[in-house]
Amino acid sequence: MEIMRKTTLIILVATLNILFPQSIKAEVVLPAIVSSNMVLQRNTTVVLWGWSDAKEEISIEVSCLKEPINIKADNDGNWRIDVKTSNSKNPQTIKIKSKASNIVLENILFGEVWLCSGQSNMYQPIKGYDGQPTFTPNMTIAKSRNPNLRLFSVDRVGSKIPLKNIEKYTPWQEASPESILNFSAIAYFFGQQLQETLGCPVGMIHTSWGGSLIEAWMSKEALSAYQNINLDGVDISKKSNRIPTTLFNSMINPLVPFKIKGMLWYQGESNRNNPESYKKLFPAMVKDWRSRWGIGDFPFYYVQIAPFIYNGNKEYNSPRNSAFIREAQLECLDLIPNSGIAITMDIGEEYFIHPPKKKEVADRLLYNALNQTYNFKTVDYAAPIYESSVLKDSGMVIKFKNAETGLYTHDVLEGFEIAGADKVFYPADAKILNRKDVFVKSASVPNPVAVRYAWSNWVVGTLFDTNLLPASSFRTDTWEDATQAKK
Repeated sequence: MEIMRKTTLIILVATLNILFPQSIKAEVVLPAIVSSNMVLQRNTTVVLWGWSDAKEEISIEVSCLKEPINIKADNDGNWRIDVKTSNSKNPQTIKIKSKASNIVLENILFGEVWLCSGQSNMYQPIKGYDGQPTFTPNMTIAKSRNPNLRLFSVDRVGSKIPLKNIEKYTPWQEASPESILNFSAIAYFFGQQLQETLGCPVGMIHTSWGGSLIEAWMSKEALSAYQNINLDGVDISKKSNRIPTTLFNSMINPLVPFKIKGMLWYQGESNRNNPESYKKLFPAMVKDWRSRWGIGDFPFYYVQIAPFIYNGNKEYNSPRNSAFIREAQLECLDLIPNSGIAITMDIGEEYFIHPPKKKEVADRLLYNALNQTYNFKTVDYAAPIYESSVLKDSGMVIKFKNAETGLYTHDVLEGFEIAGADKVFYPADAKILNRKDVFVKSASVPNPVAVRYAWSNWVVGTLFDTNLLPASSFRTDTWEDATQAKK
C-alpha cells in the first residue's frame, strides 16, 4: 500500500507540473560574459543582465553597495540593472537571488575593459601557429602570472540570427602561463602593458576568427545598406567566417551591453581586393557597434595590414596590390571619429601573412590608447602621414603631418618612385631634407608630377619619425591607369 501511495503521489505531482508549468521555478541565467573573475569597467555605470521566469523577483547584492537592488523580470523573463562601479582595487562579490537561485560571483575587479576582434592576425596566440611563431613566447609565458589582468575568449561559432548568449567560450581567467598560451598575442601584450602602466586591473575580451570578411562582423541592419542579406537555405556549418552577419550574430551581439572602455581591431587581409568597398563598410560597422553599446564614440584603434607577398608585385595599379587597402585603412582615420591606427610597414614578413612581431603591433595600439584615451600626451602615437608635395630642382619635396620632431631612416630611404605626366613610375632616389621633409628625384623623370612610396604588396618600410613610428605607404596621385617602368 505504501508503494502504491508513493506512486500515486508521484503521478499526481507530474500531472500538476504538466497542467500548471508556471509553478516550476526556473533558475536565473546569466550571460557567459558576466561571471566570477570578470573585470567591470571602473568608475562608471555598468549593466548586469540575464534571464529568468516572467516577472521573477530578483535581489542583487554588490559588495561595494550598501543596499541590495531589487528588480522584477519583464513579461519575457528579461532583466537588467545599472550598477555604479568605483576605482576600488579590492575584489568584489555579486550575489543574485531569486526563489530558485542563489548565484555568487566572486573575485570581480573594477578596471579597464577592452574588446579585441578581427581575423587571424588578431587571433594569433602567444604560442603562434604551426611553423609561424609569435616572438618571445617563452619569457612572455614565464612572466605572465598576473591576478590583475583577466582574459575572456569567445570561440569561433557562426549564427544566422542574433544570439542573446555566447555558445562557446573560455571563461574569465587570471593571466597565467596556462591561460595566455592560446590567447590572442596582441590582446595579451596590450592588456599586460596597459595594466602595468596604469597600475589598475585590466580585462581583455577576445573575439576573432581567421580569414573572416568584414561583412561577417556586421549586423544585418548595418550591412543591408550596402547589399541584400538573405541566409535562407545557406549552409553556415562551413566558412561561417565568410558569410555576411554570421559572426556579428554569435560573437559580437551577445557581448552587448557589457561595458567597455574601447576596442582594438586587426582585419582587412580578406577584404584587400575591394578597398573602396572596405572604406564604406568599416566605418559603417564601427558606427553600428557604437550605437548598439550605447556609450558614445568609444575609442576604436585598429591595425593597418602588414606587407606580404600575396600574388607578387606584378599588378601595380590593381586592387590586388594591397597598397590600395592600406590606403583605404589610412583614410578611415578621417571617417571614424575617435579612432587611431597602428602602421606595420616595417614588421611584415614576405612569405608569412602572420608577422611574428605581435608585441610591436600591440605597442603601437597602446600608444594610441595612452595618448588619446588616457591623456599621456608625451607618448607619441601618430605615424608620419603624407600631407603635400611641391616641385623643386627637377624633383619633388614631400611634406608630412605628425613629424613634429623630424623624420628618420635606419640606413637609406628605399621604396620611392616618381612619375611624370605619362603616369609611368620609375625608381627614385630619396633623402630626408631639413630633417622633416623627403626629397625625391630620378634622372628618368625630368618633369615630375607624382610620387609613390612602398606601393606594392611586399615591401619593407624605411621611413619613420624619430620615435620609430613608420610612415604608411602613400601616393600623391589618384591615377587609376598608372604603370611602372620596365626594369
